[in-house]
Amino acid sequence: MINRRSALLGAFGTALFLTQAAPGFAQTWPSRPITLVVPFTAGTTSDVIARSLARELGEELGQTVIVENKGGAGGNLGAMGVARSTADGYTILFATTGQAATNQLMYKKMEYDPQRDFAPVVLVAKAPVIITARPDAPYATLKDFIAYAKANPGKVTAGFPGNGTLGHITGELLARNAGIDFARTQYRGSAAILTDLLGQHIDVGMDSLAGYVPAVQEGKIKALAVASAERWSKLPNVPTVAESLPGFEAGVWYAMLVPAKTPDDVVAKLNAVTNAWLKDAKTQEFLANLGITAAGGSPADLKAYTEAEIKKWEPIIKAANISF
Repeated sequence: MINRRSALLGAFGTALFLTQAAPGFAQTWPSRPITLVVPFTAGTTSDVIARSLARELGEELGQTVIVENKGGAGGNLGAMGVARSTADGYTILFATTGQAATNQLMYKKMEYDPQRDFAPVVLVAKAPVIITARPDAPYATLKDFIAYAKANPGKVTAGFPGNGTLGHITGELLARNAGIDFARTQYRGSAAILTDLLGQHIDVGMDSLAGYVPAVQEGKIKALAVASAERWSKLPNVPTVAESLPGFEAGVWYAMLVPAKTPDDVVAKLNAVTNAWLKDAKTQEFLANLGITAAGGSPADLKAYTEAEIKKWEPIIKAANISF
């Protein structure tokens, strides 16, 4: 705990130095419970991560941090509520890629603008998309799959967890970058995709990694590649997509956002506590067991990362005509 607190104090000092804080606000904040809004239902990966982080925030800040689940419209309902809340540090959004970046590219009507209405705090973690295949597929690597799809245009069926999800737009990015085409099947979740892979009703699946790891480890399905920057430690023999398509990276990411105009010293304090939590070995093990990699960094890092993600996904989403 001493090491953790030393890291926290150092991180907070650095973060505060890099901001133009409102004098004195950090001494009085927080003086009452904080609400951490998860824009999805209880039990989702976002919820699981947020509750662990909430405990840490509560311990370090000396106030109760309440996790409030408010799902709907791809997370837009929960995000809208936070965007409209008072910018005083007592309402925080635990966002995913959608609310922070890509939903605005797909939803024709959104009641908030993520770049205008939120201030970035920290990039919490990344969960790469995994590309899997049915057990009897005539390919065992992504390179072989691409060759097979080119030789059999339109004959491969890919499953995604819903229109506009990261699995879906990753598939569109793969098709574009690899120059291949395949039939697309939408599912309501990972379990249904896995069932149809095992039943050999679809050829490949593209979805967040965690739900497929047991089946891959047991040899029930094939893992062709993970769309992360580096190979994942728990599946070290599975290559990255980038090993076949240089520069390719895709995944769900999780970030902490607060309403715009939240005092800079509050942002700095939240950033410091979260970064210290992310550097803890127990946190990293906890996230790894979910198929997730800890991130971290400054508010400026999150802003730059978000802008890069929007730039990457906008042409893919427009070309695929994904809209709601």
